[in-house]
Amino acid sequence: MTALLIIVAAIALLLVGYFTYGSWLAKEWGIDPNRETPAHTMEDGVDYVAAPPQVLMGHHFSSIAGAGPINGPIQASVFGWLPVFLWCVIGGIFFGGLQDFGSLFASVRHGGKSVGEIIKDSMGKRAQKLFIIFALLVLILVIASFVNVVAGTFFTKPDEAGNIVTGFVTNPTGNQSTAMISVLFILLAICYGIATNKFGVKTGPATAAGIVGIVAIVAIGMNVGLALGRTAWIVLIGAYITVASLIPVWIMLQPRDYLSSFLLYAMMIIAVFGILLSAFTGTATFQLPMVNNAKIGTLFPTLFITVACGACSGFHSLISTGTSSKQLDNEAHAQPIGYGSMLIESALGCISLIAVGMVFDKYTAGEFGSPSAAFAGGIGTMFAAEGTPTYATIYALLTLAVSVFALTSLDTGTRLSRFMFGELFLFEGEATYEDAKGFRKVLAHPLVGTLFMVIVGCVLGGLSLSAIWGLFGAANQLLAGIALMAVCAWLGDAGKNNKMFFFPMCFMLLATLTQLIKTIQAKLAIMGGADPGATPMWGHMFQLVFASAMVVLAVILVVEGFQTFSRQAAKKNA
Repeated sequence: MTALLIIVAAIALLLVGYFTYGSWLAKEWGIDPNRETPAHTMEDGVDYVAAPPQVLMGHHFSSIAGAGPINGPIQASVFGWLPVFLWCVIGGIFFGGLQDFGSLFASVRHGGKSVGEIIKDSMGKRAQKLFIIFALLVLILVIASFVNVVAGTFFTKPDEAGNIVTGFVTNPTGNQSTAMISVLFILLAICYGIATNKFGVKTGPATAAGIVGIVAIVAIGMNVGLALGRTAWIVLIGAYITVASLIPVWIMLQPRDYLSSFLLYAMMIIAVFGILLSAFTGTATFQLPMVNNAKIGTLFPTLFITVACGACSGFHSLISTGTSSKQLDNEAHAQPIGYGSMLIESALGCISLIAVGMVFDKYTAGEFGSPSAAFAGGIGTMFAAEGTPTYATIYALLTLAVSVFALTSLDTGTRLSRFMFGELFLFEGEATYEDAKGFRKVLAHPLVGTLFMVIVGCVLGGLSLSAIWGLFGAANQLLAGIALMAVCAWLGDAGKNNKMFFFPMCFMLLATLTQLIKTIQAKLAIMGGADPGATPMWGHMFQLVFASAMVVLAVILVVEGFQTFSRQAAKKNA
């Protein structure tokens, strides 16, 4: 019954948080449903396109979720279920939800601009440029990590002779089915976008047809797969995210993420039903202890870095200010989309915690190749014993859902990279690359920024994941601390209540800087002759340089931020 109590408590507390704290934030900040949003005042048919709230909710939720709220809580489960549960719920309500909602609102009031533009208004141009550089470093890690993860769920392994079967295959493996379904899903999304935006098909009928289409492509993919090698998939993924980041959002981004969200909703419904089934029939036993001695580090700061998207994630602030703010039809939708999506993700984090709890002994014994596999295996175990057709079907569907969301975060992250790379080379008064002068006009061009980020990300993504993933958590959470600081500074300048930001901001900055400094110390020890472990030496060098650069940039930004707060306090007391 422990699993049932966890999910019931999580849902109840998150609902209370949404209707009390979330509503209070909306009132304090002055959400105005009568004020026109940038999706209308700056509509361009490419990036600024008003979306129905349910469609934008799908885009935003799918983009911020990815594999994060599954991988993070499962990796952190070695601390025991109580610490992870508390951080998912408390972090989601008072940290992650605050950041996501605040970032979305601030961006909407800044013409749909990024966090960098928000920082420029309150902290100055230098802080803006430093933040953009920092965010681009994080986005390189995002692209590299998810390219690696997605290619890993698509590729066909060579046979004993080293040959790879390529093309369409019958009796496909799990990877081949996942690849086929994902490709068909992209085509389905394009059809949805054209039908709703060019032929005027209403959202309701189009959604019904889209859901039928999802069922159909899953059926096709379970019987006919697509086989390619890992390198080929990395190249194709790179080409896909390049195109996806440049074309109008209504063609692929909006419809793909919207339809993807139904897979995620279905995944969560299946999981909750499985929890109920196991609680009352005993199909699975919850094995995770309340508190456990973890071998991955101390509770602080490791837990708060590892859980990541299940409680708070800096990547969310980039989504809120990079794509969602440009599509928000009405300010009244900011709370359910910005704050509500984060709380749903926290609920998914708790579900992931329960899932690994059902197979915790096998997970700690290394019987699952990844947290995503443990997630699928844990939920499958709630329904039937391993090896049965029911278990195999649920396992395959959940693995598919996780890979779809990793790809969703990847194409959204690439579009964000394009926005921010261009901003880096624009001067005051220059709105787009066409306004820039000389070589800056070339560097600020959307295609240049996209190609740079995709090429670097895919090259890194083709290398060792352990060398990349070791930095992703801390960098992502440090970005959250800086985003909280940015919105806090802007609210202070705007004369709005920003006191609720100070503790979450300071806590996230302290936790992540502590983790990065520990990483630097560990890498310096390896450079001095300590055991490098399984990660290649270049990976340790990469992490050392990357972590050092992030610490330097973050410290400068923090100093700029607290100078801004001091000026605001002096002005208020004058």
